Amino acid sequence: MVIRELDSAKMAQYGIQLKQAERAWLVETSELRREVERLSAMSANRDTVRDSIPKPYPVYIEKQLTWWEKVKIKTNPALDSNFGGVQVGSSTYSWIGKPAQTVQELIDCCHKAGVSSLEVMYGEFAKYAGQPENVPGEQVVAWRKNMDLEKIKEIRKVLAAAGIGIHVLNCGPAGWSDEEIDRLFLGVKALGAKATVQELNLDSAKRLAPFAEKHGVYVAMHNHFQYAQEGFSCDPILDVSPMMMLNFDCGHYLGSTGKDPRDFIEKYHDRIFSLHLKDKTGPNADPANFNQVWGQGETPLREILRMIRDNKWPIHCDIELEYPIKPWSDPLKEVYNCVCFAREALTRK
Repeated sequence: MVIRELDSAKMAQYGIQLKQAERAWLVETSELRREVERLSAMSANRDTVRDSIPKPYPVYIEKQLTWWEKVKIKTNPALDSNFGGVQVGSSTYSWIGKPAQTVQELIDCCHKAGVSSLEVMYGEFAKYAGQPENVPGEQVVAWRKNMDLEKIKEIRKVLAAAGIGIHVLNCGPAGWSDEEIDRLFLGVKALGAKATVQELNLDSAKRLAPFAEKHGVYVAMHNHFQYAQEGFSCDPILDVSPMMMLNFDCGHYLGSTGKDPRDFIEKYHDRIFSLHLKDKTGPNADPANFNQVWGQGETPLREILRMIRDNKWPIHCDIELEYPIKPWSDPLKEVYNCVCFAREALTRK
């Protein structure tokens, strides 16, 4: 009889403890649920893939990331901006207002912008490669003649380990000495790039052709408004050497001539190394020849990308961001929006 009373007392005590534990668990669960809701509300913008320009401007892609997509982003941060077989990249000119000061900062920029392929401007390249700053010009020339190729190869390795490649160095070296040009072409090769950029000009083509042929590095001729000049043709420039290629700026072409860039690309596709992609108004619009948010100008960007995809042309498609950026955004966000635009265009028929 005593034993039963003791057992009953213990059981009652255990019952009280269980009830207390249950109440504590319910309170903790409720608090945890409220905290999750609070954090979800705070991170809604961060976890949304969308155009950074708010309505009434058009939103290209707007969706909530799934739990699994968030996990993949955190556990597999590898970059790949090749969509449908078309290599989409960016010129570092796109964030020239706040250039990356180190190779690690450049990697961070690529991750924020979502690009795995780059056209690098010479100023940034020179900083990474060790060109002296704030020194007399003759010291810069001396550095160019003896730039450290092993250091440049190390830059290439670091970028490759992060999933990033440089396909072209935008330099414009036609006015340099023979020694400087020769060393630059060696530097381009050490960087893993296939071309350097020069403004579209016959004299420059003749100047650089021997070095391009010697080192097997293309010279990609970049246009601004040359094609709007009466009687201008790039044919004599391309005829200088098979190593002369085009860095064709679709926006400048449309903005200055009013002509559809697709016709030019169709004709010269086998001599185009890379494109500069931007959206602009035509010469008869108001304002004329003006940079626009992608999809709001007259450049047929979707159609250009799909034409390259459908024909399997090995042309690099580089974003060159030049439209005015709203105060609530920044260049890297806008480049990412352009990447989303390109991805949407290339992953749909």
